[in-house]
Amino acid sequence: MVCMGNICRSPTAEGVLRAKLEAAGLAREVRVDSAGTHGYHVGEAPDPRAVRFAAARGYDLARLRARRVAREDFSRYDWILAMDEDNLTRLRQIAPDDAGADLGLLMDHALRHSGVREVPDPYYGAAAGFERVLDLVEDACEGIVARLLRARSS
Repeated sequence: MVCMGNICRSPTAEGVLRAKLEAAGLAREVRVDSAGTHGYHVGEAPDPRAVRFAAARGYDLARLRARRVAREDFSRYDWILAMDEDNLTRLRQIAPDDAGADLGLLMDHALRHSGVREVPDPYYGAAAGFERVLDLVEDACEGIVARLLRARSS
């Protein structure tokens, strides 16, 4: 899960996906992480608003810490999912030639928000932005879990 600074959207997506994988019995089979395309916040905890709104829905982000996308990520993970087109473009620019990961948008996995391509950055906006991020991320993560369960059964 990748956004720009790894303190709002991508840690939210990491926490939500971890919880949904746990509920589906897939937590031991899938490795989930988040990172930023920029190093502005390396080592910092997620934005307190992201932590608070996620906790209200039962997701724990408090122990996560921001990091920057590393070269090894492109071979370590099968999927690297960006929150928006700008960060997807940046991922494509920094991906090594031998990258094994499929790069895409998180919202490509959404079940109910099929017309939405990006998870908007809530950092400079009102609290409602963090709720919107959670709505979108929950939907896309449910789509990922459904896809993994289908793959597991076939």
